[in-house]
Amino acid sequence: MDSLTQIVLGAAVGEAVLGKKVGNKALLYGAIAGTIPDLDVLVNWFTDTITAIEVHRGFSHSIVFCILMAPLLGWLANKVERKLNVGWKAWAKLFFWGLFTHPLLDAFTTWGTQLFWPFDLRLAFNSVFVIDPLYTLPFLICVILVLFKRRDSVIRRKINNFGIALSSGYLLLALILKWISYNKFEEALQTQGIDYTEISTRPAAFNTLLWNANIDTQNDYLIGDYSFFDTSPITFTKHPKNRSEATMMIQRPNVQRLVDISQGWFLLQKEDGQWYFNDLRFGLIPQKDGTGTFVFSYLLKEENGMITASEVEKSREDAQFLMKTLWERVKGK
Repeated sequence: MDSLTQIVLGAAVGEAVLGKKVGNKALLYGAIAGTIPDLDVLVNWFTDTITAIEVHRGFSHSIVFCILMAPLLGWLANKVERKLNVGWKAWAKLFFWGLFTHPLLDAFTTWGTQLFWPFDLRLAFNSVFVIDPLYTLPFLICVILVLFKRRDSVIRRKINNFGIALSSGYLLLALILKWISYNKFEEALQTQGIDYTEISTRPAAFNTLLWNANIDTQNDYLIGDYSFFDTSPITFTKHPKNRSEATMMIQRPNVQRLVDISQGWFLLQKEDGQWYFNDLRFGLIPQKDGTGTFVFSYLLKEENGMITASEVEKSREDAQFLMKTLWERVKGK
């Protein structure tokens, strides 16, 4: 999830663990704990794009990391806040839960998280977008209200618990909505007589009312969307895999790494003599001409006998048009 959301969750968890003893300091250190796992993005400054993608949400989002870092951070916080006299174990408990709930929340997103690192198992429930105001804003309001209540206040604990319960309930609701939308896509495929091997669904940006689906067929990927306000049948657009013409490129080691990252949901396309790797898991950004570009697309170049990748940048105009079309699509068709 985005940084603000993780800060809010971390603050609420810190309050739940130690707020009664240390007051707003629990919110502060909880927010810090909720931020720490995402510091793995600093790897971007020191390595190539593919490696940075592989590292993101890896070790720093694992149970191993939480267990190793919690005592160290607890000891450090106890040194800094020695006047509070709560002991390093209490601080370690706060940091463990602040660190641990971060990857738990990330597991609900499409990118997922390697909670069980070093085992090669990425948890990705694909049920919430990385930025979801309906999750974050009510939670944020609760955390802000907590700031202005005395640490021994019963209402303070109730507000914080309500925020945690409300946000957790939203995650559960998102899973239910995902299940309903999945069935809708499945029914549409059966009605249209489309043979497929796999369906992958995820919410569209900033909401859980509009859902996107990737459908794996023998020769093509089908992409469709469904809003809970739709009255028309679901339709699918076809994207040919064209694996045969990309055989040589797919066999290159760095391209294979991208294939593994995308979990097999990818298209390799050649445009104007240049190869692009498109990760299908995150859907399309609509364009004004009625087409779409993939959210994560990488330009592949050969340098010194190796394939390098660089992410294709999105423009502000793309974002503005996305927001406009997204709202129109959520309202149904």
